[in-house]
Amino acid sequence: MKAAVYNGMLDVEVVELETPTCGPGDVLLRNLYSSVCGSDVSAYFHGPRAHRLTPGSEFGHEMVSEVVAKGVEVTGLEVGDRVCPYPVLAAGDSSRAATLGGFSEYLLVPNCEVGKQVYLVDERITSKEAALIEPFTVATHAARRAGPHKGETAIVLGAGTIGMGAAIALTHFGCSKVMVVDLSDFRLEKAAELGFETCNPSKEDLAAKAAEVFGEARALKGTTADMHIFIEATGVDALIGTYQDMGKIFSRMVVVGVHHESVPVNLSTLAYAHQSLIGSGGYFPEDVDTVMEVMAGKEFDIESIVTHEFPQSEIVQAIRTAADVGEALNVMIKY
Repeated sequence: MKAAVYNGMLDVEVVELETPTCGPGDVLLRNLYSSVCGSDVSAYFHGPRAHRLTPGSEFGHEMVSEVVAKGVEVTGLEVGDRVCPYPVLAAGDSSRAATLGGFSEYLLVPNCEVGKQVYLVDERITSKEAALIEPFTVATHAARRAGPHKGETAIVLGAGTIGMGAAIALTHFGCSKVMVVDLSDFRLEKAAELGFETCNPSKEDLAAKAAEVFGEARALKGTTADMHIFIEATGVDALIGTYQDMGKIFSRMVVVGVHHESVPVNLSTLAYAHQSLIGSGGYFPEDVDTVMEVMAGKEFDIESIVTHEFPQSEIVQAIRTAADVGEALNVMIKY
């Protein structure tokens, strides 16, 4: 089989590896679509850092796959079924969550159990949508961590795949109005097409635009925009301070973006404004169920955030394209 291997910064190659074979409890998957994650882009341009990519390994972890062979002890799956592998468990080694093999033709799932190592994909979900299940579950978990209530308002900082998924999940959970913020007009146009308010803070005053969209509420020092929830989906350290400056009393921020360094927090503001900073990483089975429900319901044109497709042989160009936020949103490998 052909497999894309990550060798380190600016070094990815497609090589020939032996196709795995099934043991009694194993399942062999053939990848159909694989999405390029922001962590793949960061590792390519800056090195592994906090992304757990090991030089010399297969990589890619956001994919939809087809069962092509199974061991005699495997139940609940048939050849031809489409599944979404769970990166933490699918390879039988949790340290391989980022090096699962989404950019390889085939993946072996040892000791496979449905609902643990893999999730069956609802037949109403297209394969292209299904390749977004993994990042959307991360986004949905972040939205769920915010504890959204019906009628609340929210702002999502970052219009990448995770940000878009979080905005969709917040709406699904009952938020009445959601604004997506980004520096890329291209990505904001996609957000607007999905029905979200948008703001480019390099061209508009974010505080003023938010107050215009959401109205005003009490803050520690005067008034601010009436937003209950902030989702930080960029990894930009300064946005923690933006939240503390803009967050109304009893607001909360969920941080799902990857931050590589310690970030200062004003604990006095946190205390006296009753603000909450909440971490979110990964996801749980209930998040997979929610994403399947949203995708099957077709309330949103989720495929519209996929802006580019490449064959496996052009994996480097796919990663470089995904890095161009002015021209791309989600980029996929199509097998």
